[in-house]
Amino acid sequence: MPKSLRQKLQPLLAGAITSSREILTRYSRDASLFTVRPQLVAYPKDAHDIRQLVLYANQHPRARLSLTARSGGTDMTGGPLNESIIIDASRHMNRLLSVGPGYAVVQPGLFYRDFEAATLPHNLLLPSYPASREICTVGGMVANNAGGEKSLTYGKTERYITALKAVLRDGREHTFRKLTMAELQQHLKPRTFAGSIYRQVWQLIEQHHDLLQRAKPKVTKNSTGYNLWNVYDAPAQTFDLTQLLVGSQGTLGIITEITFRLVTPKPHTQLLIIFLDDLKELADIVQRTLTYLPESFESFDSHTFKLTARFLPTLVKQLKAKNALSLAWQFLPEITTVLTGGTPALLLLAEFASDSAAEVRLRAQAAAAALRPFKLKTRLASPAEARKYWIMRRESFNLLRHHLHGRRTAPFIDDIVVRPEQLPEFLPRLTQIMSQYNLTYTITGHIGDANFHIIPLMDVSRPDTDDIIEELSAKVYDLVFAFGGSISGEHNDGLVRSHYLEKMYGPEVYRLFAEIKNIFDPDNIFNPGKKVGADWAYAKKHLIRKN
Repeated sequence: MPKSLRQKLQPLLAGAITSSREILTRYSRDASLFTVRPQLVAYPKDAHDIRQLVLYANQHPRARLSLTARSGGTDMTGGPLNESIIIDASRHMNRLLSVGPGYAVVQPGLFYRDFEAATLPHNLLLPSYPASREICTVGGMVANNAGGEKSLTYGKTERYITALKAVLRDGREHTFRKLTMAELQQHLKPRTFAGSIYRQVWQLIEQHHDLLQRAKPKVTKNSTGYNLWNVYDAPAQTFDLTQLLVGSQGTLGIITEITFRLVTPKPHTQLLIIFLDDLKELADIVQRTLTYLPESFESFDSHTFKLTARFLPTLVKQLKAKNALSLAWQFLPEITTVLTGGTPALLLLAEFASDSAAEVRLRAQAAAAALRPFKLKTRLASPAEARKYWIMRRESFNLLRHHLHGRRTAPFIDDIVVRPEQLPEFLPRLTQIMSQYNLTYTITGHIGDANFHIIPLMDVSRPDTDDIIEELSAKVYDLVFAFGGSISGEHNDGLVRSHYLEKMYGPEVYRLFAEIKNIFDPDNIFNPGKKVGADWAYAKKHLIRKN
């Protein structure tokens, strides 16, 4: 009897590889609208195991194997879904290797919550963590170029990559870091696979530098395509291939080690809560608040507010919070508000940070005073109040995923971003589009970056689900394109958005994306069907059909 693929691969690996039906079912889903059943799931012990998988795929082209990295499974785009082999680093490759002055070296499978718990005693923080901070891994943050509540001030994960190790198509582990132009010249010389990558990427960027700079979305956050415009810094005269790997969703290679630059967090914060009964003056309120330089500026709507009250016991249990009864008691005012019908249309959370407790409170008070002409309710939150409102903001999507009945979260217009100064014109047009569909949806997001997470709550068993997704996506994305925005500020492309990249960037830039994929991965073994070569017909076939 011929050996199965699992039987052929297992002797090559120190870690396990499985074809268990239960495991394959679990790995067929992430937080997206899609389900794709893999053939195998591998749990590599180290980079050598990943090398063996890549070499086997290369040496057996007739098997048409491909490899997709995955850890936390929190991706909202279908990015870590694949019909072939899933590589999960979270079981074994999850160690913090070292922490030093302003940096940490870590394996990709470490959960962010554990990473932060280890760095904070050193007074160090990776500030680009997303709302899914309790359940995501640092490798996923790099793969998607994650951002979050502090990105308004600190930027996204791309700013914090000092070095990356990755296994590439040749089956070797390579190290990438920022190079001077003199160092680049040395990397161009070797007649090796790595040397070929450096030569071809440098030639592509040098020839198309002006086109790429024009193509870069003029927004503060972008996780679409490949970050070609960030590789060569002409003023600084540096060249950095980590900027291609960050945000590439594992389509160019498998990341095995990350060196992060970390920051010292501000010791004092003050949260200003802003309650809006309607959205008529939202754009002006945002602009007024931004002049006082909040470190974070977030938002969530009435549906999120009501959801937290409804599922409070589950939320407290899910967080495994100490003093759970005390935490639940703190939500009593919000529960009362919901029961009495006084829920605000939108809540804004503006958090100010400083080295001085007095200064940060004065700045928050000044922002509140500046908002008085709008005749809205504001409150300077106590530390306990701040904690519960951040819980509402961060945990809303996770609650929605697990507790809707007869409907499910449908993230397909979940990450649009424009410029804050465009909000007065953009928001009415967005609202008009959404009003054409009889959908309930939640809106959260990073209001300071004009980055909105719109999550429709849909009955996906309906026969018109596909039509709604296609039509509404097209209308919303065309509006975003008209404003020069991005269809993803943080969540990336995956199955849900990759087929829009040519429309967003135009055929010339999209062709450069395809060239980059071919330079790194000519046989298309790394996470195929994402970024380039995307097929919406394939994605549509894999839409979830059960609520």
